[in-house]
Amino acid sequence: MQRASFRAALEAERPLVTPLAHDALSARLIERAGFKAFAIGGSALLASRHAIPDIGLIGMTDMVGGIRDIAAATALPFLADADDGYGDVKATARTVAAYERLGVGVVLIEDQDRDRKQQRADKAAAVVEEAVIERKLRVAMAARESAETLVFGRTDAYGALGLDAALRRAERFLKLGVDGVFVAGLKLAEDYERVGRTLKGAMLSAAMFEGSGTPWLSPAALGAMGFRHVSFPVSVMFRAVAAMTEGLAALRKHATGAQAMQPLADASAVREGLDLAVELQRWRKIEAAP
Repeated sequence: MQRASFRAALEAERPLVTPLAHDALSARLIERAGFKAFAIGGSALLASRHAIPDIGLIGMTDMVGGIRDIAAATALPFLADADDGYGDVKATARTVAAYERLGVGVVLIEDQDRDRKQQRADKAAAVVEEAVIERKLRVAMAARESAETLVFGRTDAYGALGLDAALRRAERFLKLGVDGVFVAGLKLAEDYERVGRTLKGAMLSAAMFEGSGTPWLSPAALGAMGFRHVSFPVSVMFRAVAAMTEGLAALRKHATGAQAMQPLADASAVREGLDLAVELQRWRKIEAAP
């Protein structure tokens, strides 16, 4: 399977919009929906794979296992969350090597303090010293073997220290030579505008969250501000959880006799879509071959 480069995807769509895939099926559905790339985030992957929160409970091995399954389902390029490199600079170099072997197009490394890690960047309790994250980013860039592997620096300083501190860190990351920066946890539209204005010309990532009290800006609006990449970290997962919760509640009432459950009105169409996503006919052809 020949995977396209994330760099090429960034050129093909401006801004590049990436939903988060939490498992192999969601990655396949993202591809079938016509997206040019996707992202893998710790929160969604850990929730779907282990039913645990993204608060520093896992290490590189856990993430690699989940990424491997997702990457095998599609040839789309993708960005993957690498947290803080899962340890010191040695661990960071090992993480980059492992991610690169899996086909990760962008390795995203953050500065949130692992011992006090929060799932939401706007709630970040603490970030590591600038020297610590800068050393990890330098090591990450040196560890990659392919010029197509990008390293993005993420700062969660906004939640812990404010926008001025976050911008200072982002500027320092860019001076190190990272391929892109993500100032995480922004709460106001004016914050996005200021990031785009201050870091004009850099490869900037943004993330749009639903139901978090943060701005809901369109990809076009963010592109006009200077953002080249827009991720939607919870949109697919939230809808999947909502559908499963609703369906299971109805099934439980059906099981107890409290309320009859009607078959899904578009069950046939859903089945057809699922069969297409899992490539049933391809396997049937192999099965039927002489």
